[in-house]
Amino acid sequence: MKNEKMPLQVWILTLAAFAIGTAEFVVAGILPQVAHTLSITEGQAGYLISGYALAIVFGGPLLTIYLARFNKKKVLAGLMVLFILGNLLSAYAPNYWILMTSRVITGLVQGPFYGIGAVVATGLVAKNMAGRAVGQMFAGLTLANVLGVPGGTWIGLQFGWHTTFLTVAAFGAIALFFIAVVIQSHGHEQAKAVKTQLIAFKNPLLLISLTVTVLVWSGFMTLYGYLAPIAMHVSGFDAQDVTWILVIVGIGLIIGNHLGGRSSDKNLHNASIYWALAMIVSLLLVGLSLSHSWLFIAAAFVFGVASFANVPTMQLRVMNHGGEGQELAATANISAFNLANAFGGFLGGVVIDSHFGAGMIPFAAVVVPLIGVIFIVRANRREILSPLSQA
Repeated sequence: MKNEKMPLQVWILTLAAFAIGTAEFVVAGILPQVAHTLSITEGQAGYLISGYALAIVFGGPLLTIYLARFNKKKVLAGLMVLFILGNLLSAYAPNYWILMTSRVITGLVQGPFYGIGAVVATGLVAKNMAGRAVGQMFAGLTLANVLGVPGGTWIGLQFGWHTTFLTVAAFGAIALFFIAVVIQSHGHEQAKAVKTQLIAFKNPLLLISLTVTVLVWSGFMTLYGYLAPIAMHVSGFDAQDVTWILVIVGIGLIIGNHLGGRSSDKNLHNASIYWALAMIVSLLLVGLSLSHSWLFIAAAFVFGVASFANVPTMQLRVMNHGGEGQELAATANISAFNLANAFGGFLGGVVIDSHFGAGMIPFAAVVVPLIGVIFIVRANRREILSPLSQA
């Protein structure tokens, strides 16, 4: 019987994912301070988030095409060096445009690191633990939401937002040290031509899997991005309550990520459809509980569990159909997540500004994931019938 303990190398990737995830989301917590210090509007400060996301969506796959030819340990280490430099530039940025440039530089790291890191993580474990390895790495992203963002916000309030970026850079330096010391170099030397990587995208199952990520995940961000106004304006909570509400939801994200990884290893087809439907049901529960504050909290926790359980299933499904372009496919899925983030944020914004208001957001969030379920059913059928299926 094989040892089912998670290798130390995967935990190192989790630490790196925590640092990167904190860098992505922490701007939301220090946004007013950044705007005040640089004499810009909060809307302009918010574009720092958009710049980061666009770097992930467009820059990540292009960078991965180039980096896939090199030793993966060296690539991960190099990406962390770029991450550290980007955050140091953010910390000492004297004006808005240099800060924006630093955010774009930092954002370029996320897609390749998560994509290549996920491939490295699955290569370190037995095949029946691939889902748990991916889930373990992405646990760093959930911890970033629960600990990193609130912690970075507190540091910004106490010591200034520059110190927040210095702290994130320090976590990156720690991750870099352990990547250099712990992760092994062998087994990652074979160069991959650009044509070899791109040919994977001729596989319709890969394209369907990426589509599933965009459609299903948009339901998460449509609600999650607007939990604060929903809690305050519909469920009657105070502004200071939002922090602990997000922590409770964040705990749900951690649990869901773990459950999603384990269920993916047991049966990826069933896990994919089950967790997508579970998220849809949880969105409806949130919508139906808005007028009852504590039921709303419970439903939001369930939403956290059900939604993030989809992350390992979606990432593993894409990797299964990546073929020789597995790193690029995995990175493209990170771009798909961020496209869903952008669309979900837009949809939620349209609803909250309409005459329906914030109370309609959970119900609006259901629509697009329902379309995603149709794609999952279609993909499952094709995978079962296809002799090349790896799921």
